Amino acid sequence: MNNYSEKGLLPAGLADMLPPAAAAEADVSETLMKVFTANGYQRVKPPLIEFEEHLLEGAGEALSSKMFRVMDPVSHRMMGIRTDMTLQVARVATTRMKQDQRPLRLSYAGQVLRVYGSQLRPERQFTQAGVELIGVSEITADAELILLAAEALDALDIRDCSVDLTLPTLLPTICEELDIDAELATKAREALDHKDAAVLGQFGDILSPVLNALLQAAGPADQALQRLKELKLPKQSAGQIADLETLVGYLKEAAPDLALTIDPGEYRGFEYQTGLSFTLFARNVRGELGRGGRYHLVDGETATGFTLFLDSLMRAVPAGQAPRKIYLPVGTNRSRAQHLRREGWITIAGLADGPSDEEEAQRLGCTHLLSGDDIRELS
Repeated sequence: MNNYSEKGLLPAGLADMLPPAAAAEADVSETLMKVFTANGYQRVKPPLIEFEEHLLEGAGEALSSKMFRVMDPVSHRMMGIRTDMTLQVARVATTRMKQDQRPLRLSYAGQVLRVYGSQLRPERQFTQAGVELIGVSEITADAELILLAAEALDALDIRDCSVDLTLPTLLPTICEELDIDAELATKAREALDHKDAAVLGQFGDILSPVLNALLQAAGPADQALQRLKELKLPKQSAGQIADLETLVGYLKEAAPDLALTIDPGEYRGFEYQTGLSFTLFARNVRGELGRGGRYHLVDGETATGFTLFLDSLMRAVPAGQAPRKIYLPVGTNRSRAQHLRREGWITIAGLADGPSDEEEAQRLGCTHLLSGDDIRELS
């Protein structure tokens, strides 16, 4: 392999983002942040790397295997590169902004890095953007977050979206209330998450009927709720179903056209969620667009939030029109060039006289040419 090829070789899951994709992702991020700001969410910017124990505190332990670690040559302490920004924002809320009034609405955007990707998301470095709503336990907070996510996707002209609701704590709660052995409960949760009907029948006369009922309940929200309500569940488990029904009611009233599904057994990716959670999808787009849900901060304060994955959003955003790019011949008046840029043109200035301004404009990918006082469209 020659030296040129070696320089272009990157580790698996990492890639250079080239024009115009880099600019397009920046535009998507800016659009999202404008939507979040307009809804009252204040932006924070945590560091890319911090002390390992802070990133692994509380719910962060679930992401330990995904984290890159390095030794800080200054403090000689282990540091971690963030795998997810949610928990960093939670740290900010419980430390630097502990005295701020609740509910506290925060937003963020930035890069994360993971040791390994997944089948649906092989990328190990990608951009996240999201929000956290901290200090409120009402179901109206969960509804606000889902509606905000839908508004953000709408601002990007992403259509045919759906919200898949889940209760990652439902089965553990059922098992606890039915006094199911912890090891057996863990196996049952994994089997339900993998939707393995044959295995679900091997958990005895008490648990297997519940597991199969939860498996069969997955589907459109109205149908799923009906099946879930038919289950004879203990008090706490039934309460979670009631909360889910309340949330669906809020969403259907506020956004009747929003597609809602329910998968009561889904929990992969929701390792630190402690209540109502959701995943965002778009038709014909690989991977989820984002996910979110309710969780607890280290100090016990309740929070809910969501994260959008910009690599997935980029696959869902419709292709835009090519930007208007105009070639300015050598010697073009600076004020004239500034005026064109204020009108929305991208200007490409000629740096040396050539055989033909038109040929140079076409070579540089311009759509138009400034010829005297006229603007000519190039074929």
